[in-house]
Amino acid sequence: MDSALRPVLVLCIAVGISLAAGYALDRSLRRVDARHPETPLWHLLRRCGIPLQVVLCTAILRGGYRTAHFSDRHEDAVGQFLVLVLIAASGWLVVRSAAAITDSSYARYTAVSRDIGKIRRLRTQVTLIQRVFSAIVGVIAVASMLFTFPAMRTVGASVLASAGIIGIVAGVAAQATLGNLFAGLQIAFGDMVRIGDTVVVDGEWGVVEEITLTFLSVRTWDERRITMPVSYFTSKPFENWSRGDPRMTGTVFFYLDHSAPIDLMRKRMLEILEQAAEWDRRAWGLVVIDTTPSAIQVRALATAKDADDIFTLRCIVREQLIDWLRCEHPYALPRIATAPAPGQDEERLREAAPMPDSKDLGPGPGAR
Repeated sequence: MDSALRPVLVLCIAVGISLAAGYALDRSLRRVDARHPETPLWHLLRRCGIPLQVVLCTAILRGGYRTAHFSDRHEDAVGQFLVLVLIAASGWLVVRSAAAITDSSYARYTAVSRDIGKIRRLRTQVTLIQRVFSAIVGVIAVASMLFTFPAMRTVGASVLASAGIIGIVAGVAAQATLGNLFAGLQIAFGDMVRIGDTVVVDGEWGVVEEITLTFLSVRTWDERRITMPVSYFTSKPFENWSRGDPRMTGTVFFYLDHSAPIDLMRKRMLEILEQAAEWDRRAWGLVVIDTTPSAIQVRALATAKDADDIFTLRCIVREQLIDWLRCEHPYALPRIATAPAPGQDEERLREAAPMPDSKDLGPGPGAR
């Protein structure tokens, strides 16, 4: 009976100590966070409570499982299992701690900075750095877990000796993946495109929603997601409307009749812009830029603070000017001539009428 209770007792002690330590740490972090609300690190470190409890519980079990008097057959298996769990939990704790530190730095920077471009760049860099670090910690943890097996330690020397050849073969086989990996790092630290930027790729307009080490996701205006390899942005041209100054100039084109009242149209456009909250009042204009035998081309120009506002402003100007022309000056709208000009029918009939023959005219006035 005593031998059956020993494992349960050891397990209860380990779980109790880990829960108590996790609770004490969480209470301490709460008190520190209450005293220093300007520093988000203490609040973010509370996310490390669960992996810390798993590490403590596993470490205690690993150190005291022999006192539970397992049989020789199960003792080695239990020890091996606890070592694997301890390595995995330690990697989990390291990743959570690093994420808390980087997220805290990002939150403190965004609280004091008003530069949207720098905030987006830092967010992109922090996201990619976290993923690179998580991948490295994961590889190290898996390698450490594998080398706990005696068979893996035996072949360790030969694996290290052939690492150069394996690296060359893997590099050739994963050329595209490695290209995307380095392209992702180039995007993060080259400030080419950032999370939240408005871009145009392959004729599609959207906002960069996610950047990973291998792909980039763009959310279009109609809620579609375009997933593209990050190497696309380092090898092909694309439009980034948010890079540098996000302010933009938009244009609206009209095809009107030659009799369109341009001066009145210009005044009406200014009234529309003054009522639109999207106009930033930097510049505006309305001019005739081209003419054809059947119509004139009018360009309306306005400015806004970003791509979203310029799109909305263009729609407002286009809709209200067309409605104003339709109601106040319908003659200015383009027309397609389907009737002949005045006097054109008489002229056509006169030209088509046959000339009378001389013998049909009869004798002249001097004939007898």
